[in-house]
Amino acid sequence: MIRYEVILYWSDEDSAFIAEVPELPGCMADGQTYHEALENVEVTIQEWIDTARELGRPIPQPKGRLLYA
Repeated sequence: MIRYEVILYWSDEDSAFIAEVPELPGCMADGQTYHEALENVEVTIQEWIDTARELGRPIPQPKGRLLYA
């Protein structure tokens, strides 16, 4: 189960929904629909974690909801 916060938004520039994971630097995916972007980012999160493990890099613990000012 994915427990990282995901931010989803429409990008006019990309003509797609973008899903970003702020706690995992550079982790993002896109999709033609909201649900497709969410499904794609779930795969990308797992790939990000697998790559970090292979490289011996730290994997941030999910913090859940982030607070913004």
